[in-house]
Amino acid sequence: MSSSVGISKSRERNSPDVLAVDVRFTEASKRQRASGAFGRTVTACEVVADFLTIILSIGLANSAYYRLALGKHIYYGRYAFLGAASGFAIIMVLMLDRTGAYSRGNSLLRVRETEQVLLVSAQAFVVALAISFSGGFLFSRWLLVLCFALVPLALFVQKTCMYFLVSALHAKGLGNEKVLIYGAGHTGRRVFSALKRSPRLGLDPVAFLDGNPTKAGSTVFEMGYERRRCAPVESGPLCKELLSKYEVDSIILAIPSIGREQFLRVMDEAFHANVRVSFVPSHFLSSDSLVNYQDIDGVLLASLGQPTNRTGYELVKRIVDLLFAILCLTLGSPLFLLLAVLIRLDSPGPALFKQVRVGHNGKLFEMYKFRSMYLHVSGSDYSPKTPDDPRITRLGKFLRRSSLDELPQVLNVLEGSMSFVGPRPEMAFIVEQYGEKQRQRLRVKPGLTGLWQLSGDRAFLIHENIEYDLYYIQHRNLFMDLAILLHTSIFAMRGV
Repeated sequence: MSSSVGISKSRERNSPDVLAVDVRFTEASKRQRASGAFGRTVTACEVVADFLTIILSIGLANSAYYRLALGKHIYYGRYAFLGAASGFAIIMVLMLDRTGAYSRGNSLLRVRETEQVLLVSAQAFVVALAISFSGGFLFSRWLLVLCFALVPLALFVQKTCMYFLVSALHAKGLGNEKVLIYGAGHTGRRVFSALKRSPRLGLDPVAFLDGNPTKAGSTVFEMGYERRRCAPVESGPLCKELLSKYEVDSIILAIPSIGREQFLRVMDEAFHANVRVSFVPSHFLSSDSLVNYQDIDGVLLASLGQPTNRTGYELVKRIVDLLFAILCLTLGSPLFLLLAVLIRLDSPGPALFKQVRVGHNGKLFEMYKFRSMYLHVSGSDYSPKTPDDPRITRLGKFLRRSSLDELPQVLNVLEGSMSFVGPRPEMAFIVEQYGEKQRQRLRVKPGLTGLWQLSGDRAFLIHENIEYDLYYIQHRNLFMDLAILLHTSIFAMRGV
């Protein structure tokens, strides 16, 4: 069963024309039931896959432990080892479930999924380590270390394979609900992109509906550099014929500022067509608040939260930044030198490009990059939005596509003006145009990478996609940082 809202007009004594809202229930469509069954099947398969992956990873760690002859050699019986590994796997699966790893709306560019794997692996490792010191069963510390290294890596690979498998099944039309996006503006385009990048939701946006007649017959592409997926735009009022034409199961209202009467009319039409309705809440929130978006059964809810003081996290993050920056500079120096030479040979000018950016609490600093544009380009211009921008050099196209142009910012991390993970720093003339909501980006130290880069929305200005940064500021932790770094490395290797 899925709930819907029926609308009726009624006369009251003190109000000549009042819209009354009657909450009713409608039967789920055949496709909605199939999508729900598909989702439950995928979740069950994922639980089983996680369980088997953890056991196999522990077995691989045990094999490596014997082959490498690490520490004191402790022999474990086959059945005792299998029982201990199975118990550990059950505990980890239950911990993953507790963190929401198997919920349908657990997406956020798959960063939350990786964060949960890293967090649960660390917690399970601490528990196992405590048992090894206090329990009667003797564990090898070396074996625990190997398990801690292999289990999260194996889970990440397995979940990536599961992601592509589910995407392929949805591409064949299995387990999908067809969605009509009401509103072809900026919010509608963002909803379209988010649904296309979150195949686990099983929501397939098939068309847009917009009241602006000039948009009729046009096509809306997903945000980002790769503009492959698109949907047509229909114009006019919402009607049963249009819903039948596209076999719509759900409508997403993507107009945060929609009026109450228009909202109720859409709900009424959807109710009579037996179509479920979800909506994007209003973005007109107080400037001191941070926005947290959560998907609950297809309905996007917004909650407010205040920025918290995380002194311990910031201290540990700074230590990790320093160690990682030193490691990158030590191991990556040959690559740095090679790229510098190639840049000088490709076009005249210095290899390094320095630009003043705005950092933590509005402090100005010089950000370093490998030069990817011709020397005559002004340093105060907007950054290129597409890879075929004429300002970009031949080698610069490769550097920007692979994100290698960002490598010198390791120097900024070393000096403390940047971190590896955080909101991207903007140019001063852009920050001057910020509203109070955008200025919340300056509450934390800027980063070399972040959620915005993973979103693929780099064809648009950073502050036009503020939700990603606000989400990170409110929920940041070391495991989320590690997850973002891991996904960034894959994102860069794919050349996106």
